[in-house]
Amino acid sequence: MRTVSTPGAPAAIGPYSQAVVAGGFVYTAGQIPLLPETMQLLEGDVGAQTAQVFANLKAVLQAAGSGLDRVVKATVFLADMADFPAMNDVYAREFGEHRPARSTVAVRTLPKNARVEIDLIALA
Repeated sequence: MRTVSTPGAPAAIGPYSQAVVAGGFVYTAGQIPLLPETMQLLEGDVGAQTAQVFANLKAVLQAAGSGLDRVVKATVFLADMADFPAMNDVYAREFGEHRPARSTVAVRTLPKNARVEIDLIALA
């Protein structure tokens, strides 16, 4: 098992790793729309926040030697299911023709009152 850390994504704000590589897979921690350089939440609509989440996830995957094209499963957490269409537009653009399995759930709140959080499982 190997932990992954990169300055290209927000530092962990708790006792966890940005990602762990184990058994041929990369398991990312959930990413919210924090700006890595300031650790401040990106303000804006869920589309802008989702784009920042993907920027963070891509940095973590790259540091682990993987990428979005190797993702097998995504879990999306939304503070409001009404945000699904806007999140889904960014999600579809980021993955292109690649279609990993996905779960999307509405939650009561997310860290720092983010509107979206996503974690991924990818091939290492």
